[in-house]
This record gives sequence, structure tokens and C-alpha cells, in this order.
Amino acid sequence: MATQLLLTLFLLSFTLTTIKADDTGFVATVDPKTLGLHKKQTLSHFRVYWHDIISGSNATAVQIIPAIPKYNTTSSFGSVTVTDNALTLGPELSSKVVGRSEGIYALTSQSQVTLLMVMNFVFTEGKYNGSTITIVGRNVAFESAKELPVIGGSGVFKFATGYAKAKTYFFDPKTGDATTEYNIYVFHY
Repeated sequence: MATQLLLTLFLLSFTLTTIKADDTGFVATVDPKTLGLHKKQTLSHFRVYWHDIISGSNATAVQIIPAIPKYNTTSSFGSVTVTDNALTLGPELSSKVVGRSEGIYALTSQSQVTLLMVMNFVFTEGKYNGSTITIVGRNVAFESAKELPVIGGSGVFKFATGYAKAKTYFFDPKTGDATTEYNIYVFHY
């Protein structure tokens, strides 16, 4: 009985020192160790190829909102596309698939082809299977290299931060199909 009481008091004191509520009642300070954040952060580099296939019967990117006709620009302002694109080890679509990029992009400039990219890179291989890296940012299509922020992740990539460098590897102006090389630098626990 005394052992149970001591154990209960220990657990209660641990809980009170781990989580401290503020006066609002809905915000608390949490000891990072309780979330496994006491480990040293790791910086990882991933290189994958993102295949945006708009054409054909097996398209992986589908426009759900067309460009706004009133603006009649070459930038396709207002267009929104949903994606489930393959992430591969090499630039060929036939190379090994290591994940999918699930997300959306919207054309957000009236004067140039600029996209707001919102993507979860969902990995399907090795220790990263089921883990995601979330990338959200501005992509000016005709710049040679673009940088987009990594804003988070899940699984192995909980509390992830970093950035992704995107470089167009291939673009077919007739079909709109594209392959982009992504070099992702991500801090994670």
C-alpha cells in the first residue's frame, strides 16, 4: 500500500513538473523530453525526383480549378492542381519509387508563372516508410533553382525544419509534364 502511494505521488509530481498550464486553461508548457526531443537533432539530405504528369490517362496531377478567364494572362493565374506524384531515386519515371508527393499547387501571380506549393512527401522505403516531410512555399517556375521551406513532418520527421532546393530537370511545354529534382535538407530528431 505504501509503495502504491509513493508511486502515485511520484507520478503525480512528474506530471506536474512536466506539464505546466498557464492561466488560459488551454495552453501548457511541456518538457521536451516527454516527446522524445532530448536526442540530438540530425541533419539529413534527401535527393528525389518529383514527376508531375499532367497528360495522358495516368495523370498524377489534375487541375481542379482552371485559370481565371477575366485575367487572360500567360501566367494561368488562379489555376489549382491536386497531385499524387511519384518520388523516384533517378530522373526517369521508371526508376525506383521511394515515395509520393501528395499536395496542391496554385498559380498565384498575374505577371509570371509562380506557384504556391503545398506538399507532403510521403516516404515508402526503409526506416522512413510512412514518414512525411511537409514543404510549403513559393516556386517561380522559370527560375533555374528555387528554395522552399520545410515546415514540419511526421514519423521520423516530427518537428522537422529545413529547406528544399528544387531544380527543373525536364519540362515538356506541349503536355505540361515535368520532372523536378528536389534536394531536401532537413533537421529532425
